[in-house]
Amino acid sequence: MQQIVVDLSISPDEWIKLYQGVATDVHTTARDGRSVRFPARILSRFYLRDGVRGSFRIVFNDHGKFETIERL
Repeated sequence: MQQIVVDLSISPDEWIKLYQGVATDVHTTARDGRSVRFPARILSRFYLRDGVRGSFRIVFNDHGKFETIERL
């Protein structure tokens, strides 16, 4: 299994675009410097009134498919 750690700060306005499907993926840089892209939908349970903020560990299987996400 592979994992990445990302630090995110997605404003409510940005989240609306993701939620409405205007944008479907989050593009960011992992802590190790890798550029990563993943489906925004995996963050939906972390959305609060002020958006999505925090550090997250995202785990993928050996084929690059999403397994789980957790807030650190």
